[in-house]
Amino acid sequence: MLPRRLFLAAPFLARPALAQPAWPDRPVRIVVPYPPGGGLDALARALADRLSVTWRQTVTVDNRPGGATIPGTDAVAKAAPDGHVLLMTSDSSITANPHIHARLPHDPMRDLVPVSYLLDVHQMVLVNPAVPARDLAGLVAAARARPGALNYGSYGPGSQPHLLFESLKAREGIEIAGVAYRGLTPAVLATVAGEVQGTLAGVASAREFLATGALRALAVGRPTRLSLLPEVPTLIEAGYPEADPRTWFGLFAPAGTPAALRSRIQQDVAAALEEPVIRDRHLAPNGYTVHAATPEVSAEMIAADFAAKGELVRVSGARVE
Repeated sequence: MLPRRLFLAAPFLARPALAQPAWPDRPVRIVVPYPPGGGLDALARALADRLSVTWRQTVTVDNRPGGATIPGTDAVAKAAPDGHVLLMTSDSSITANPHIHARLPHDPMRDLVPVSYLLDVHQMVLVNPAVPARDLAGLVAAARARPGALNYGSYGPGSQPHLLFESLKAREGIEIAGVAYRGLTPAVLATVAGEVQGTLAGVASAREFLATGALRALAVGRPTRLSLLPEVPTLIEAGYPEADPRTWFGLFAPAGTPAALRSRIQQDVAAALEEPVIRDRHLAPNGYTVHAATPEVSAEMIAADFAAKGELVRVSGARVE
């Protein structure tokens, strides 16, 4: 039998526990500001399936493509900070757009908080096989031979294809016009179709087209060659050590989301990324470098990338007023 004082205090002692609602208490939505079909979308869906089991709650992917990822990102920036709406996106949304766009409806570095810096994507310079180039020097030569005849596909200002090709134009003094699409997948498909002559993409988006000869890889943006494609030289080997078209995928929550909840989500996501079905189907075949970093480490990595992106935008002259 409880002592009288403890018995009388018991209801009050229980209140803090009752004040902590179970999470998630309803479906969780992961907003992806890109169209279905790309590497980020595929990974988001695989994670959603795994997390649905872990959390015993439905987890869905909500694709909101277009607008240089701004509308989809804004939807999460303005969502309730309760962990039921998350953003899975690339660096374009977080560290590039603030430098590119003079007027954003949100500040991604203030209005969003990192859950996890998930992984690095090492991207390749790709061309349609009709382009008379076998390496980056050949692409520059082709652009010089036919000023204005070559175009590249991007998914808007601030996207990695946009920054890479604009930097290349500034360095080499060549004319290559950009064409913006609603996502990376449409830009890759446009390059395959010959609507544009080049783009920048990771292995996940380009692998099947490289295998059939529908695309040709000229260089890859990483310190060493990809073991999956050892014949493709690095940008360093090609003479462009300053170019780093590495992108990254991250998971974010609205600012104000409790730190403990973000840590729990990060731990569950990190565990999901170690599942063989995800590792063997979505990570290893695409040459990703997985980090699954904690929120604290992620914040440091993202801050460093924010500074680097600012310099890249300055050099490329890619700012949109």
